Amino acid sequence: MDNQPQKLTTASGRPYAENENSQSAGARGPLLLQDYILHEKMAHFNRERIPERVVHAKGSGAYGTFTVTNDITQYTRARLFNQVGKETRVFMRFSTVGGEKGSADTERDPRGFAVKFYTEEGNWDLVGNNTPVFFVKDPKKFGDFIHTQKRDPYTNLKSPTMMWDYWSLNPESLHQVLILMSDRGTPVGYRFMNGYGSHTFSLINAKGERFWVKFHFKSMQGIRNFSGPEADAMKARDLDFAQRDLLEAIDNGHYPKWALKVQIMPEADAKTYKWNPFDLTKVWPHKDYPLIDVGVLELNQNPDNYFAEVEQSAFAPAHVVDGIGYSPDKMLQGRLLSYPDAHRYRLGGNYEQIPVNRCPYAVHNYQRDGQMRVDGNGGRTPNYFPNSFDTIVADASYKEPAQTLDSLVADWYDRNAPGDNDHYTQPGILFREVMTPEQQMATVQNIVTAMRGISGPKKEQIVFRQLCHFFRADMSLGMAIARGLNVNVDQFMPTAQSAHA
Repeated sequence: MDNQPQKLTTASGRPYAENENSQSAGARGPLLLQDYILHEKMAHFNRERIPERVVHAKGSGAYGTFTVTNDITQYTRARLFNQVGKETRVFMRFSTVGGEKGSADTERDPRGFAVKFYTEEGNWDLVGNNTPVFFVKDPKKFGDFIHTQKRDPYTNLKSPTMMWDYWSLNPESLHQVLILMSDRGTPVGYRFMNGYGSHTFSLINAKGERFWVKFHFKSMQGIRNFSGPEADAMKARDLDFAQRDLLEAIDNGHYPKWALKVQIMPEADAKTYKWNPFDLTKVWPHKDYPLIDVGVLELNQNPDNYFAEVEQSAFAPAHVVDGIGYSPDKMLQGRLLSYPDAHRYRLGGNYEQIPVNRCPYAVHNYQRDGQMRVDGNGGRTPNYFPNSFDTIVADASYKEPAQTLDSLVADWYDRNAPGDNDHYTQPGILFREVMTPEQQMATVQNIVTAMRGISGPKKEQIVFRQLCHFFRADMSLGMAIARGLNVNVDQFMPTAQSAHA
């Protein structure tokens, strides 16, 4: 029976015969309005494209499994971690950040790293990047920053001037800029890079104790990066290198894996730690909070249809499960609203009914109606709560422990006020102590190449301002970049020396 031919039909199920020839008045005459199949095909074709993501527009995805290898139940009651050996199905999407859907996979850009865990207590979306920090620390800045990574409103071209102008005016970006300008900014596809939840989240255990946590995915394939020239050469050879690499690796049985590890900070430590642990531009040094093994994530199944499963996939850091929670991280707080809102705009109010986004376990709520409601819409059941007819209850056992806010005053606080304005120590440590001499040289060359693109009447001002940031982070870094740009370094010495005094 499986080999029997199937009838060609419309979406409503009507069989039809003419799929290539439009009905016309005579062989050479005009077409007839009554050819419904012609209109059906063209109208659907006109609507095949949904709005692309404002960021992370170009991406790749795959299914897999997460397996628990170590017991962390002392920190969290989340059921996906409750037993060593337990497996949870996942869907994962990688992406570039700033480019459009047709852009090159090897652009110098952060990479999105988003994982959807299909747990028995709901879907958990861990939505991060391949970097542990970000360019800004307040969500009010996010749209402005992204505009600088897109196209100039006059030229419709990418603009190094816009990028470096913004970065030089926001020194909190320096840590992420230094990572981006190293060869980590051009990873070899998606299999050979780490992933990070980036934000600080919380874990809650069975006793109701809260811990602050950062999530790390360490590539078990090792780390591989293109040099700047190698990335440019790959753009000329294969715009879709990362998509092709991931797809073919999984098709050929070379399943990529990442080891999930966590950093755990006791809740009370946040008040006294030397850096704000909820600042997205900062890391927690491993010597203070070592990595703890959790499990292994393996990707082992390619989607059957890219649009249905990758393009329509939707991730939101608001989607957590019992035992995993939020934190006062300002950027995380902003994303809790903006991500689901973006999905409703792009995919519709019922985007969580799309199969790739749907929780495979029981879902009970009172959301009804809206475009593309395809699950029966609750049938005859009540659409309000509380009611006298169904058996849905709010389970108090899932309540999170209270969080003390110390009678704080609601106001608009400067995110870079004294105490939160050290933008230079961690980038300096990254350059001096983490990077090898070879990585230092590559990073300097990448920065010099990128900054040579700055143009216009404000060029000198932008270059000088950004150089001051590099000098404050590390004297040798600033000197090397200044030499590469043929800038006289003498004028920077008083500023740089006072910064290190």
